[in-house]
Amino acid sequence: MSSLIRPGLRGLCLAALLATSGAALAQTPQPDPEALQREAMQKLVEKQARESELKAIEQRLAGNTEARAALEKEMAAIRADRAALNKALLDTTARTQAAEERLGALETRLALLQSSETAIRRSLDGRRNLIAEVLAALQRIGRRPPPAVLVRPEDILEAVRASMLLGAVVPDLRQEVEILGTDLAELVRLRNGIATEKGRIGTEMEQIAGERQRLASLIEARREREANAARDVEQQAALGKELAGQARSMRDFVEKIEKEISVANKAADAARQAIEQETREQRERMTALAFKDPARLAPKIAFAEAKGLLSLPAAGSRLRGFGDPDGAGGTIRGISLETRANALVSAPSDAWVVYAGPFRSFGQLLILNAGGGYYILLAGMQRIDVALNQFVLAGEPVATMGETSEAAATTVGVGTGQPVLYIEFRKDGVSIDPTPWWTKSQGEKVRG
Repeated sequence: MSSLIRPGLRGLCLAALLATSGAALAQTPQPDPEALQREAMQKLVEKQARESELKAIEQRLAGNTEARAALEKEMAAIRADRAALNKALLDTTARTQAAEERLGALETRLALLQSSETAIRRSLDGRRNLIAEVLAALQRIGRRPPPAVLVRPEDILEAVRASMLLGAVVPDLRQEVEILGTDLAELVRLRNGIATEKGRIGTEMEQIAGERQRLASLIEARREREANAARDVEQQAALGKELAGQARSMRDFVEKIEKEISVANKAADAARQAIEQETREQRERMTALAFKDPARLAPKIAFAEAKGLLSLPAAGSRLRGFGDPDGAGGTIRGISLETRANALVSAPSDAWVVYAGPFRSFGQLLILNAGGGYYILLAGMQRIDVALNQFVLAGEPVATMGETSEAAATTVGVGTGQPVLYIEFRKDGVSIDPTPWWTKSQGEKVRG
């Protein structure tokens, strides 16, 4: 890695990623293989259907000329205003990640409902004889259920209730029929819940598609802004050369520079003295407010003072945490998050990009210099949207995850097949526990 990163970053190795290789996760007793295979196939089909729906929504939005015109108008209005562009990026990133997290929770609830539905259906399949006896009893007393009763749980439930009200069930079977009725009622409730959750999932997917479209336009606007800034730097350099040539002498030129530096130093000293006079409470308030300034070009606070203020770079669930066993006799030196496909990745903190690119089997690797000897490593993404030496704000979009894990299973110590984001904090070349830096709610989420 030292051949890819300048010598000053040799300490930023990926020991944590490599250390997670080795023994596979402990094997647990397996249930019925055929049942597991059916369940896995069902989940795969649902995942593919969900992704197809999302892509269809995105294509539909892309073809909406009115929406595109409105978006282009908005981009033109904020492109010239750096603070407005940064704020739009941060806000859109936050909304996208929040929607991704809500969608993940909805899908988890849907999976639980579907699992419960499957269990009840299996139970009902084992009691077909009882259902047939109930239907036969109704036919004997002249109530002939329609053919649909064999298909819809609602109709079966209605038939069971009718049989009990009419006394068509012999006393010996009454208790079994009551249990059957309870299970059928629960099945109907679950089916209604599943329909509701699917509707909510569709709504969230539409929001995510819209936010992704807006984010793509904002990232392109940011690229244009960075290109313009680079041209401005070149122009300033040329102006500096011209002014140097106009100076009466080298001594005169140097004296002017020294005078400007002296003025800047005095201003900095005065600012430091003012900060030192503030109370601890005031400094903490300033610390929290610093992250809300979208026009900043450098970190407003030291990384060491940002504990309890940082957000996780992506919405996801914890797979491995700092200090967890790596299965090879060592410990994990970072954290691994399982994310959604194509999840958005944001910068945890204000920082400068010191490396951005692919690295071996880890997918895309991003190294951020947070100042004060602190560095942040992000690995496993599919695409990086920032450039070397660029300054990024906390919460600013920097990368996107892929459809599946970009890193080899041995790299992150897990083999789920889902996208996995690896996060590592380092201080003076040594891995440190990132947990104290996360906000309280996210710190608890990472600890599991």
